[in-house]
Amino acid sequence: MLFLGFSRTALLAGGVRSSPGFNMFLFLSLAFALLSLGSGQIKQTVFDDYYDSLATTQCLAEPGSLMHGGGVIINPEFTHGTSGWTVFGQGATEVRISHTNNRFMVACDRKRPSDSFSQKVQLEKGMFYAFSTWVQVSRGSETVSVVFRTRDDEFVRGGSVMAEQGCWSLLKGGIAANSSSIADVLFESKNTSTEIWVDNVALQPFSKKQWRNHQEQSIEKVRKSRVNFLITYANKRGLGVGGANVLIKQTKPGFPFGCGMNFHILESADYQNWFASRFRFTTFTNAMKWYSTEKKRGQEDYTVADAMLKFTQGNNISIRGHNVFWDNQKYQPDWVKTLSPDDLRKAAEKRINSVVSRYAGELIAWDVMNENLHFSFFEDNLGENASSMYYSTAYKLDPTPRMFLNEYNTIEYSGDEKASPGNYKKRLQEIFSYPGNEDIPAGIGVQGHFGTGQPNLAYMRSSLDILATTGVPIWLTEVSVDPGVNQAEHLEEILREAYSHPGVEGIIMFAGPMYAGFNNMALADMNFNNTPAGDVVDRLLKEWSSEDLEARADDGGFFSTTLLHGEYEVTVTDPISNSSSTSRFEVTKDSFKIIYHFHI
Repeated sequence: MLFLGFSRTALLAGGVRSSPGFNMFLFLSLAFALLSLGSGQIKQTVFDDYYDSLATTQCLAEPGSLMHGGGVIINPEFTHGTSGWTVFGQGATEVRISHTNNRFMVACDRKRPSDSFSQKVQLEKGMFYAFSTWVQVSRGSETVSVVFRTRDDEFVRGGSVMAEQGCWSLLKGGIAANSSSIADVLFESKNTSTEIWVDNVALQPFSKKQWRNHQEQSIEKVRKSRVNFLITYANKRGLGVGGANVLIKQTKPGFPFGCGMNFHILESADYQNWFASRFRFTTFTNAMKWYSTEKKRGQEDYTVADAMLKFTQGNNISIRGHNVFWDNQKYQPDWVKTLSPDDLRKAAEKRINSVVSRYAGELIAWDVMNENLHFSFFEDNLGENASSMYYSTAYKLDPTPRMFLNEYNTIEYSGDEKASPGNYKKRLQEIFSYPGNEDIPAGIGVQGHFGTGQPNLAYMRSSLDILATTGVPIWLTEVSVDPGVNQAEHLEEILREAYSHPGVEGIIMFAGPMYAGFNNMALADMNFNNTPAGDVVDRLLKEWSSEDLEARADDGGFFSTTLLHGEYEVTVTDPISNSSSTSRFEVTKDSFKIIYHFHI
């Protein structure tokens, strides 16, 4: 008779002392920095400066380190005065020296938001350009943006930061070059009475191959862990089972990669089979929204949502709740739009108590407020703290799910200042610093609805970097790419970028088969045959899951391998008696600190 025991022994003393999300963020950013600017080899010289600058989440008394050696920027530290730089627009520029003898550039006497200083750079088609600089303003706090003026006189915002008087803040961003041309790099701030101070400017080009190498190196670091096994005889005082055969099968991937679904799932066995054979995570695209569950005042109907919940539970599919409230007036139930503030308050209280209580304990997340950065229906009618109070209510009704703020254009479109990463962080802090909300498990939801053009992965990465400094888990909640000849290629680029970033803990696509009306982001046609985008998804599902692994322990019963994070089933077999047994274990980012003991 064979007995299989399971225990864990720490290999390393101590542990991570700051938040997991932030530590992972630093790990990835460091990996990106180490790649050579030209050949893709390790470049040690940028190691310390890049690490230190990214580790800083607060303003600095002096500018942080220059990244990438400045890249293609001439005189990035203003060591040589204004050499390489010119005045952009009206106003004046000058180089000043701090009390520590640090030189920095100042845009002063400004008349228009774009009045600043600039440098011409050559952009090469197909390249990604990562931008970074340290910024301060002369008084108060203002949003400062980096802007690229292209040869078509188009002004493309590449990133922004809320800069403050008296300290330096890191502005990160970037641009994807759709053509080869000369562009002006300049700065913008709407308050023209404020001076813009800038130092340590960097613009580093990366080819798509280099960018992909970054992603792959990061995936190795943040999605996999070294796992050590020791197989011993239970009745022989820990004697190792030399040459033990080991079979490892993954039962559940550790990274949630899912897909939205709608009511058509209830009508079609083919849709059900298509979905359940692929995904273990989902969001109901409309079924839980207020306009779906209470079309007429006082007549609640959860029939569709309940039936979809039953299907998901029967197929071991986890659900993100979407959504409690949508702050866009356009998408309120028609009867809600005409309510007085007092009646609206009562109706909203009834709504949140109804939907959150009904699905308490059944969901992994709630989008409590949807698109709260762009719209303010509830704040306008019920007061500025309305959203904050709804997070408190939702948490009291169901403390299990993570409570998300869900927004669009934060990672996909650099021109939308309302939803910039900096403004997102500010709004997140406002909501979760509201009295009583401090202990609510927060989540960052970025929708990820991309257009037809080349996705700006440099901006996307910098946005995720900024959001990750909060230590709050990030999910891409509604990923889609508009139809176009390169839809599948761009979808893969976006999904790989998200998966490779350590701050991202999950991805949900708003996509599916044409049968269910997902014509904009179709993964399968009317007969459930894959589209090119569907082929991408199936390929990534396979790549991000571990294949069965057969191996043999050494003479001491020890075996080591690297596995993707997730849940596993292991079968060990004695090579002499041929006895075997099976048990389960989980691989996480901390597994490198553990020895998994199995006893025969």
